[in-house]
Amino acid sequence: MQGCDASVLLDDTATSKGEKNAAPNRNSLDGFQVVDAIKSRLEDACPGVVSCADILAIVARDAVVQVQGPSWDVKLGRRDSLRANTSAANTMLPGAFESLATIITKFAAVGLSEDDVASLSGAHTIGRARCSFVAPRLYNFNGTGLPDPTLSTSYSDLLRAFCGPPSTALTSEAPANLDVTTPDVFDNKYFKNLKFSKGLLASDQELLSTPGAATIRLVNAFASNQKAFFAAFARSMVKMGDISPLLAPNGQIRRNCRFVNA
Repeated sequence: MQGCDASVLLDDTATSKGEKNAAPNRNSLDGFQVVDAIKSRLEDACPGVVSCADILAIVARDAVVQVQGPSWDVKLGRRDSLRANTSAANTMLPGAFESLATIITKFAAVGLSEDDVASLSGAHTIGRARCSFVAPRLYNFNGTGLPDPTLSTSYSDLLRAFCGPPSTALTSEAPANLDVTTPDVFDNKYFKNLKFSKGLLASDQELLSTPGAATIRLVNAFASNQKAFFAAFARSMVKMGDISPLLAPNGQIRRNCRFVNA
């Protein structure tokens, strides 16, 4: 959480809590076993050379390419952090219930612009979110006892059927697709969905529904031009990878991505 330093890979220990169970990450992040397998093979071939942070950066790029998304040049040479930061993960990561203004402020704090907010939000063209993150929009938006007016009625009905009644949905861990149209393909359908009021999270839909927001222009542009979205996303990923990278002689190259070297 201090930057692109693989701190999120650290497991909880008897003396310190990691970031995996921070509120924005709990039961949302997955695939740690894939990183473990890659690290194990690299350590067998060239021990102490490739950091977990670099593995994450490369895997992020290659995973996007694997589901038909864009590619970009990944800068290498990062080192791994010596600690995780649960409190920072809880406060600095964008949350599903936060306003667009709050999210823009969090991005700005690490040098990312409103344009980056829009393009990086496009990562929600794949992946899933827990029903508990969606339930307030379905049943009691902002304490009104009504559904979120920016949510399509037909989409709301679909989500209610999937997530269940309030008594179930509010605590449900069931994963709903972030992109209802093509959930396993990296494309611009996420932005097209927003134009039809089918953003799963309130923080998704607010990119378009917030009056006067700078992100409105980009949502419309990306919805009509997938190539433009891909180019912007690649630029923003490189920019995000430059957030406070941990470089030698600081940090270390972990032997096991889950634990700091003894």
